[in-house]
Order: sequence, then structure tokens, then C-alpha cells
Amino acid sequence: MPRTSATRDIVVTGASGGGLEALRTLVRGLEPGFPAAVFVVLHIGATSHLADILDRAGPLSVVRAQSGQLIERGKVYVAVPGCHLLLHGDHVLLRRGPREHRARPAIDPLFRSAAASFGGRVIGVVLSGSLADGTAGLRGIKRCGGLAIVQDPAEALVPDMPTSALRHVDVDHVCRAEEMARLLGRLVLTPAGPTPEIPLDIRLETAIAAQELADMRVDDALGDPSRFTCPECHGALWEIEDGSMLRYRCHVGHAFAADAVLAAQGEEIERLMGRLLRSHQERAALAYRMAEHARADDRPTLAERLKGRAREYDDDAEIMKGLMRSGKLQTPSGARALGRLVKDADEQR
Repeated sequence: MPRTSATRDIVVTGASGGGLEALRTLVRGLEPGFPAAVFVVLHIGATSHLADILDRAGPLSVVRAQSGQLIERGKVYVAVPGCHLLLHGDHVLLRRGPREHRARPAIDPLFRSAAASFGGRVIGVVLSGSLADGTAGLRGIKRCGGLAIVQDPAEALVPDMPTSALRHVDVDHVCRAEEMARLLGRLVLTPAGPTPEIPLDIRLETAIAAQELADMRVDDALGDPSRFTCPECHGALWEIEDGSMLRYRCHVGHAFAADAVLAAQGEEIERLMGRLLRSHQERAALAYRMAEHARADDRPTLAERLKGRAREYDDDAEIMKGLMRSGKLQTPSGARALGRLVKDADEQR
């Protein structure tokens, strides 16, 4: 593919939960000879059959992305498990860079790398998904002269990603999945937008995803140290104000929107509650067993004391089960109850 183009011939697409059907609808509607290269990231697990599914959906050739592939118009390149899909110059680059939004592949690295390499030739598309992956990358595309398209949140199975993009990005088009291929067919024939000088932060974050750099000096250039810790590695997080969006990145390179940090903290509380519940249940069982042993050994006073302690453990376990059933773990009262239970467990250790 030529390094310069008169048209918008790079289409990058990101989806997560609920996005598969939207992707199939989009690919199904693309015409043969589509005069642009299409790149797709869907949050996936350890294995993926996405390329095969999309290849059967429409007329374009759909391939699994491979590092070093030359970019060709009329092809759809699909991210593979465990690697970020990046664009560099005229070819594809796969890298096991730090996870972003707790995903690899993630959408933001693809979008940023496309913006850094192709500027005003890029069209970014955000489809159904949870949390905010794709928002920062879509904003990067706009800052580098590209266009932004978002699936209508009203029809998205999981509207969080489109809603986040609309909140924080000056989006050019909002449409239903069935209208998107027709819209892209028009836009890829329009003149490429002017490409400004690529902002430093976009170049730095693209380099981090490509495993070219990641240290505290880079983080200092991107934002300010915060009081929060990384949900992935538990290191310090730097706070990045990206327009109206609040983001975080650690010196290893893990990156999150604020809502992803909040969700990760909630998951950590759930795990902690599970450990505490198991611990108190085991302590209760052990205390009851010790009480039986003390009574058999003719030590009734000790047996009653152990039995009382076992009942306290049972009571704490019931409190935790109630919090977990009610969904109030992350309310102020739930946090206070959890704090007391953690303190009690530490004191009795």
C-alpha cells in the first residue's frame, strides 16, 4: 500500500461484548473491491475463530493478522489472541505489549498506531462493548485528522463503549450496524483529511504498546503520579487527563480508563470477600472441633470459650454472605462492614 493516499483507505474497528453480530453485519455489507484495508479488534480469549466467522460473512478476504504483512486494500485483518494489532508504516505489527483495559488485543493500541502512521487517512469505528476501550484511541484518530464513527448505543447489545465514545469524542457519524457498511463505502472515497504533526503522547503510547519503551520518565511525560495502584501489577498509576476523559497508566505500561480501574477494584473486593468468607467458615469449623476436643478432655471452660469464638466466626460469615447476596459490597456501609471484618481477621490471626 502506498505511504500516501488521496482517500481515507484505512478503517480500524473495535468491539467487545455484544460486538460479534455487529461485526458480521458490517463485513456482510462491504462491497467486493472495497478500496480500503479494514482492521478488526474484538476482545477475545485464548482462542479465536473470528477470522473464519467473518470470512464466511461477506465478500472480502478476511485473514488473521501476521506480523510483517503488507497492508492491502480490500482485505480484512483480524487481531489474534494474546497480541496487540498495530500498524506501522505500510505493514502490520503484532506485539505482546502491556494489556490495556485488561485486554490484549485491545482496541486503543490499534487506533493510536493507525493514527500515528496514517493520520487523516484513518476512519475509526467503535461498536458494542463494555467499559471504555476504544474511546481514547478514537480521540487520537480525530486529533490526527481522521474520522470517527460510533454504533448507535440504542441498538448496541452492550452500549457502554459507544456511549463513552460519544461522551468524550467529537464523533462524525452515529449509525446502526446495518447502515455502517454503506456509510463506509461513501467515506473511503472521500479525500483524506490533512494530517497534523502527530502529538507526542500518541507516539509515546503507541511505542509502549509496541514494547519499544516503558519507564517512569515516559509516564511523567504523559501525566502525573496518582494515589492509585495498578489492578494488573499493583504498581503506581499515573493519571492522564485526555480531553474530558480520565485515564491511568503504570510504568509497566498497563493502561485503563477510570471506569476500568473502578471495575477492577470491585472485582478485587469480591475476591477479598470470598477469601474472608472461606477463612471465617474454616475458623468456625476448627473452633467447633477444638471445643469438642476440649470437652472430651474434661476442660469445659475452654470448650465454652472456643464454642463462643466459633459462633462469632459464624456470625461474621453470615454478614459477609448477606453483603455478597445484596450487592452492597461497594456501598459506604458495605465498605465499613468489610473493613471491620478485615480488621477482626487480622487481629485474630
